Amino acid sequence: MENRGTIQHLINELTKLPGIGRRTAERLAYFILKEDGGLGKSIADAILDVKRRVRFCEVCGNMTEKELCEICEDNRRDRGLVCVVEEPKDVWALERMGTYRGLYHVLMGAISPLDGIGPEDLRIRELLNRIEKERVKEVIVATDPNVEGDATALYISKLVKPLGVPVTRIASGLPVGGDLEYADSVTLSKALSGRRPL
Repeated sequence: MENRGTIQHLINELTKLPGIGRRTAERLAYFILKEDGGLGKSIADAILDVKRRVRFCEVCGNMTEKELCEICEDNRRDRGLVCVVEEPKDVWALERMGTYRGLYHVLMGAISPLDGIGPEDLRIRELLNRIEKERVKEVIVATDPNVEGDATALYISKLVKPLGVPVTRIASGLPVGGDLEYADSVTLSKALSGRRPL
């Protein structure tokens, strides 16, 4: 069967996506192959479009199509509050709850020596520059409640406290070892409102 290599290539590529195992990749590949309404082309066009147009906000690191994301551009937000998260997807998770009205700072990961990720690989220097230049009244650390997230939170706290800015950590309520993106809005809202000093 001469098309088997092409189908296998698609299956192999789909398995590289997070949460997609071999069986799911096979189902998706055969669905795309059978579907004749142009879905495959639409998906391919959407992927190419997002790769061309989306970039990271110059201030906070969130995803945007412009220099600044809509959150950084919004003058109604409390500019004295900066919530530090690991990834842009965490911004979306916190925004879903609809109660936080401050700004964000995306680190682009967490300290993880086993994975070769140190503080210099994250956007910590940019955070410190923001705190010194802007009138930040509080830094809320909302890294994931796991070993890497806790290590990152403590590291940030040690750097920010000497600047005279209080550092708080979102409260528990989030499962230890969990990810922010999977938490529901109520749990996130309670964790944010119950934050504690670091």
